[in-house]
Amino acid sequence: MDFLIIQLYGPLASWGAPAVGESRPSSDHPTRGALLGLVAASLGIKREDASSQSALSQALRFAVRQITPGGIIRDFHTIQVPKRDKKAQYATRKDELGVGKDRLNTIISRREYRSDGLWQVAISLTPESRWSLEDLEKALREPVFTPYLGRRSCPLAAPLAPQKVQAEGIHEAFSGISPLIHDYQNRLLGFDGQIDYFWEEHGHDLQVQDTRFPEDDVINRDRWQFRGRAEHHARIKEGL
Repeated sequence: MDFLIIQLYGPLASWGAPAVGESRPSSDHPTRGALLGLVAASLGIKREDASSQSALSQALRFAVRQITPGGIIRDFHTIQVPKRDKKAQYATRKDELGVGKDRLNTIISRREYRSDGLWQVAISLTPESRWSLEDLEKALREPVFTPYLGRRSCPLAAPLAPQKVQAEGIHEAFSGISPLIHDYQNRLLGFDGQIDYFWEEHGHDLQVQDTRFPEDDVINRDRWQFRGRAEHHARIKEGL
């Protein structure tokens, strides 16, 4: 099976998890929605291009090798929300902001980031894909729009360095490619020899230790609609 391996590293990353109220937490590893957004930006697919966004979602499968999730950093922003109205219903963030300035209040939003995390991602294609791995490799080397690590305020600090590999399974695909900056990461945070793997569907050569159901599969990016999916996880003691 063919895979395209990329690395993700930056001083800050924010992998959006389900948010309640003013709290905006981050997952410890890249979410499916964030990875789809990164690839879509590299290909030049705009957020409002629903058909291409949907086609990309159906085309790609991801597996994540988490070398370190990094440390947690929290800050706050001020955001606008509609005044309390029991009769009003808002389907999207756009609806909330469309009520008019006189009906908006300002509140504090607390946001979470991962600092100095390091991940590798294996991208594989479904039979429905209209893109090849060569198309994705070229786009990730020369992106049309700037890719970032979850939020626009989280730029990449190292190249994505896409490499195509052939392997029987996810673990084998990752095993032949070390991240380019792992020596720096070892000195900075102290790699403890435990690596987390997260993947969709079956992992071929990885044994499932637990299965989670994150709400990060994109239905419509323009309307910020997501659905749940199954994500498998395993933690393995190994070196880089």
